Amino acid sequence: MTDDQKRKHVRLETDALVDYTGSEVLLFHKIENISLGGLSIRAPRVEETGTRVFITINFPDLNDMIEVEGEVVWSSDEAPKDMGIKFINLTERDKDVLRRYIQEKARRQQQ
Repeated sequence: MTDDQKRKHVRLETDALVDYTGSEVLLFHKIENISLGGLSIRAPRVEETGTRVFITINFPDLNDMIEVEGEVVWSSDEAPKDMGIKFINLTERDKDVLRRYIQEKARRQQQ
């Protein structure tokens, strides 16, 4: 079974931007991919697995944003440095914004 088959949520490449606060504050980082369950980003410094982070995701296509808590579920300190963050305690509004964004991106990718 491939990693994509094991995933609970479909991941999409995106042009959304993320700011996050963990051991330091990082602003305007490009999200590699996103789903209803979490996201993957590249960063100059990655957090350790289990670290709680606070994330602001800006969705330029929707002219909207969400602020959520996340947990680092994997990280790679080797180039390219990246990490996977699982969303924690999403509100219904957060879920609605994510769904709208993901549906819009999927629709555009199919055209």
